[in-house]
Amino acid sequence: MSAERVRALRAAAYRIPTEAPESDGTHCWDSTTMIVVEADAGGQTGIGYTYSDASAAAIVRDRFAPLVEGRRAMDVGAAWDVMVADLRNAGRPGIGACAVSAVDGALWDLKAKLLGLPLADLLGRVRDSVAAYGSGGFTSLDESELSEQLGGWAASGFAMVKMKVGREPARDPGRVAAARRAIGDSCALMVDANGAYSRRQAVAAADVFAESAVIWFEEPVSSDDRDGLGFVRRHAPSGMAVAAGEYGYDPWYYADMLRSDGIDVLQADATRCLGITGWLNVAALCEAGHVPLSAHCAPSAHLHVASAARPLIHVEYFADHVRIESMLFDGFPEAREGRLRAAGDRCGHGIALRRPDAERWRVA
Repeated sequence: MSAERVRALRAAAYRIPTEAPESDGTHCWDSTTMIVVEADAGGQTGIGYTYSDASAAAIVRDRFAPLVEGRRAMDVGAAWDVMVADLRNAGRPGIGACAVSAVDGALWDLKAKLLGLPLADLLGRVRDSVAAYGSGGFTSLDESELSEQLGGWAASGFAMVKMKVGREPARDPGRVAAARRAIGDSCALMVDANGAYSRRQAVAAADVFAESAVIWFEEPVSSDDRDGLGFVRRHAPSGMAVAAGEYGYDPWYYADMLRSDGIDVLQADATRCLGITGWLNVAALCEAGHVPLSAHCAPSAHLHVASAARPLIHVEYFADHVRIESMLFDGFPEAREGRLRAAGDRCGHGIALRRPDAERWRVA
């Protein structure tokens, strides 16, 4: 088993339209592109994925396949090293890091399947289930639609829900108040500005949001403004956590973020931050620094690694990704009563691509 070598590494890009145009504080979109990577060895196929530009698939096929094919399937760390090194001049952050992330996820899935284990057990499970929070509440939704979505999550057992703010700051107090009415007093409310506010706007908004018992303020200002995050954190009402980190592409970014002292909770995305290998490095930084960690989006990619990470507090159950992953993956981990559970009877991530369903959306 330990001698099995990677026979093939494949990548394909799928662009799935949203049901309606969507927006947050700083971005608008009408489709989402998923890059799926498959790695073969020993009669098994590992699957990994990322949400990025379709060009990430070309990086996997043109740059990484020649580096990974022929390597021992057990040596995930060695494959990670050569991919990261290969991007030195091509550009590691951004699309390059997303491509590494998808391959790394596929190789970890492959290794677990070759060993006949759920990935959580291979990584060292520390919990039987992980808390999830319902995430959506796009600024493109009117108050009725917002209330229906968030209220529905609360009614289904989610203890936490998150909504977008920042596109029209004058409307945010009313939208947040409507969300609070919809979810009731027993469900925690979180907001995400995606960096839309200025520093002083964010502090003023935080004071208003506190009236609706908001407990989480994500990216009140740009994550690139570390001093600004610190400013908001120092002036935010007691009990309101400042969170950021979803746009980190490597562990070194997260080390800088933690040193800045601008956050209460760090977010990391295994489909961006150099895969499961990179995400585990971030988890180690959080554990050493006594900082809670939250998994950003892509619930199928995060369930098993989250089950094995001590500083993990929850996984984002992001509406767009839930829709796409439930459409394209057999074994999608559906949240029940606001929690996700890594199945003990399915090896690896526990998911498989529904190829016929995916092919209609293929773009590369």
